[in-house]
Amino acid sequence: MSHNTEHSSARLVDRHPAISGTELVGTLVPPPQFNGASFESYRPDSEFPSQALARDTLQVFAEPEATMSRGGLFGFGRKKSAASPQTLAPTRPGVYLDGGFGVGKTHLLAATWHATAGRKYFGTFIEYTALVGALGYAGAVGVLQGARLVCIDEFELDDPGDTMLMTRLIGDLTSTGSRIVATSNTPPNALGEGRFAAADFMREIQAMSDRFVTLRIDGVDFRQRDLAGDAVTLSDEAYRFALADVALAGERMTDDEFGTLIAHLATIHPSSFIGLLDGVQTIGLRNVTELTDQSAALRFVAFIDRVYDAQIPIRATGVPLTSVFAGGMLDGGYRKKYMRCMSRLNALTQGANPN
Repeated sequence: MSHNTEHSSARLVDRHPAISGTELVGTLVPPPQFNGASFESYRPDSEFPSQALARDTLQVFAEPEATMSRGGLFGFGRKKSAASPQTLAPTRPGVYLDGGFGVGKTHLLAATWHATAGRKYFGTFIEYTALVGALGYAGAVGVLQGARLVCIDEFELDDPGDTMLMTRLIGDLTSTGSRIVATSNTPPNALGEGRFAAADFMREIQAMSDRFVTLRIDGVDFRQRDLAGDAVTLSDEAYRFALADVALAGERMTDDEFGTLIAHLATIHPSSFIGLLDGVQTIGLRNVTELTDQSAALRFVAFIDRVYDAQIPIRATGVPLTSVFAGGMLDGGYRKKYMRCMSRLNALTQGANPN
């Protein structure tokens, strides 16, 4: 049986999405996979008590205004409930979750969003900086100000300009009553244990860090508990059959050469990567090779974050996708980002038949 994949399949590189500021505001909700995220559905690992402590602290933080009417903000004077007696009662307008990948930080962030009444926003650090870029600073503040809760996932502190921008934005939002919950995605070489960043950034973000209670979440990557080895890679023949099988199922599988896609990502703002995935049920990548350019690697990480949010499986040929970060990248300052991406790539390829 013959399978022609060169012209029959859609290609991501033929898409040129650009999301406007107004459209971006509409996307500031948790990814679909977290539609049902709650504190009850979070399963803390008993071997790492910090997970239950983080859950209980955020549950206090997210409680309706009525539970905070006596004794001050965020838990003072409230009745002791199922929360751990060691639960922090946050006395600041923000909670910052700092921890490794795969320990449930985004689940807890989404659970806090779902449990909070009123106007609220949920987005990645990149999406908020893109919103400022699209609407201007005053325009972005005008949209976000007055929100009951602003959730910031994958907080990044590797760019001084963006760091100072978010410092200012968080200050303006919290000073007018908004509460903030953020998850940490900072380079480990720029982190001190339980701190935001190394000395180079401390002056710029000291005012911001003072607005947060920082919680460290320990644990092992839940995605790897039942997975082993590298991301699954297919032979050329198996890849062609994967394309055919997806088409027969009436679904849509894209078909792109890996290097061409990497080059294409450089032409799109990361906040618009989600537009590449509209209507796609499976992603096909041919001739995967190692990446040696750090900028290209970081764009690929941002792309895979959106693929993982959308839970779109990947079928690939060439080197395993978990081996693409080469040239000493895993020994550098972005190690945590790359390791998280490898974990996600492993999970996204596991449904493939390697034969």
